[in-house]
Amino acid sequence: MTTEEFKQSRIGKAPIALPQGVDVTVSGNTVTVKGPKGTLKHDFKDCVEVYNKDGHVGITLKQLDTEGRALSGLYRSILHNMVVGVSQGYEKKLEIIGTGYKAEMRGTTEILFNLGYSHPIVYELPDGVTAEVSKDFKITLRSADKEVIGQSAAVIRSFRKPEPYKGKGIKYVDEVIQRKAGKTSSK
Repeated sequence: MTTEEFKQSRIGKAPIALPQGVDVTVSGNTVTVKGPKGTLKHDFKDCVEVYNKDGHVGITLKQLDTEGRALSGLYRSILHNMVVGVSQGYEKKLEIIGTGYKAEMRGTTEILFNLGYSHPIVYELPDGVTAEVSKDFKITLRSADKEVIGQSAAVIRSFRKPEPYKGKGIKYVDEVIQRKAGKTSSK
């Protein structure tokens, strides 16, 4: 075992197997991943190097400095998320709970929300994100980019966060809301 492999984090050392139909191109510090679900591009710092050989892709350190060791695990996770995103894609599901709260698609790039405010909220989807709104007001977001879809879901949830008394608002489908007991009058 070389000192470079010894100093790199366990996550950073692990190679990523490329699925069928995924192509990785390394050009300097820019990595482009192409697959059936789309194309993703990311710029990495000079302290790490991305390799692509024998159907595997991974991260190696160029020099044994603190910055490279600290970022090797992060960059490997970003690279793994890119490979999974272009091969399988990511999906986030949200649901709207509350009387009169609703959402509907306007075209293919906007969602119109009525959430009890005096005005409707129009959310424009970022590039690469698609959405569906079902009859029972469940929102399904799909994208190849994990970072963009996570940010989109967080912004949509922030329009009306679920409150702890009745649970009304926008929440993730698998999210559990800790309920509080309301005030009661004593007689």
